[in-house]
Formats: sequence, C-alpha cells, structure tokens
Amino acid sequence: MIVHVLTLFPGLFDGFLRESIVRIAQDKGALAVDLIDFRRYAKDRHGTVDDRPFGGGPGMLLKPEPIFEAVETLEAQRGPMHRVLLTPAGDLLTQATAERLAGLPELLLLCGRYEGFDERIRLGISWEEISIGEYVLSGGEVPAMVIIDAIARLQPGVLGDEESALRESFREGLLDFPQFTRPRVFRGMSVPGVLLSGNHAEIEAWRRQEAARRTQERSGAAPEEQQDR
Repeated sequence: MIVHVLTLFPGLFDGFLRESIVRIAQDKGALAVDLIDFRRYAKDRHGTVDDRPFGGGPGMLLKPEPIFEAVETLEAQRGPMHRVLLTPAGDLLTQATAERLAGLPELLLLCGRYEGFDERIRLGISWEEISIGEYVLSGGEVPAMVIIDAIARLQPGVLGDEESALRESFREGLLDFPQFTRPRVFRGMSVPGVLLSGNHAEIEAWRRQEAARRTQERSGAAPEEQQDR
C-alpha cells in the first residue's frame, strides 16, 4: 500500500516513519509513505500557499491553486486514488474506517494548516473528510500519522502475531479486555485465577465478559448497544 501525504512540513514525519510498527511495515514492503511538500506547487517565487480570507476574519487560509496542482500532478502520474481531507469537520476516525482504508492500494492524505482551506478545495475535488477528534490541532500532520499508524498495523504480515489485529479494541464494538503478565502477584495485586486455569473456554468467556464490562463503564452504554453500533 502507498500513502501519499500532501503537507507543508514533511520533516514532522521523520522520526515517526523511522520507528516501531510503521518502520516495520515499510521494511517488509507492506507500506510506502510518499511525502509531498505542496509548497513547491505555489505559483509565485515566494512559494505562497496561504492568503487572508475574503470578508475579513483572523488567520490565513490555504489557497486552492497549489493543492489542485499537487493533486492533479500526482494523479496524472499514478492515476485516480482515494483522497482524504483531514479536518475537524470530518467524520470521526473509527477502526472500521481504518480497516477500509487499509485495504486500498493507494491513499492520498491532505494535511491542513492555518485557519483551514479555501472552500473551493472541498468543492472542486472529491474527498472523504476525516477527523481524529473534537479538538483543534496546529495542522493535519498528526492526524495523518494517526491514520498511517492505524492502517500500517493492518497490512498483512506486519504484526508478529496475526491474531493481534483480530483482537484490537473496537473491532467488535468493544474495548479490549484486561491483560496480565508476570509476576503473578505485584504489590498485593494478583492475576485473576481464571487466566491461570488453562481452561481456554473459561478464559475466552471471562475476556468477553470483561471487555463488555469495561466498554459499559467507559461509555455508559450497555454492551449490547455497543455491539449494535
């Protein structure tokens, strides 16, 4: 899978791409990340990509010309692809969304900056709009990293244990169950006896029960309501 990222700050991705699961995905050839500085598509010698909004107001908006030029140049080379606009106004990123995006051969992510986009960027290009939460960040680079991380771990062969991806939190509408490792007792806190029993059916039943309980506690919704979502 190839993820193309349109950003004004490609350097922000340096450490992120060199570490952990994302690095492993790249090393195994399951994922490639193409960072594109769309400032190079600006029309003037100063590389201007933003301007003041018509009608007044604080801050600056990203101009349409560099972004249109960047998208059109990329797709002229690679062909049409699924495009994602990273914006607080988008649909909230979910595990189901990550799984759908992870199955695509190529993906284009546009990282916003400043006070947002000229609306013609939305109107003139077809996007899926995605948000990672109801808060404001300095730009779309961190949301882009979140999406890349979420889809990297879903690429075949990336995780050491394929079952890990199948047991991810939220995959079945439930949070993950509590897990324990050695030592069996730590500062008076013991590992639940069922996990030491060797009875796999009882262990699985306990895990599902605990996942449902944790989900209900954290959300206030009944477990069956969570599974229906």
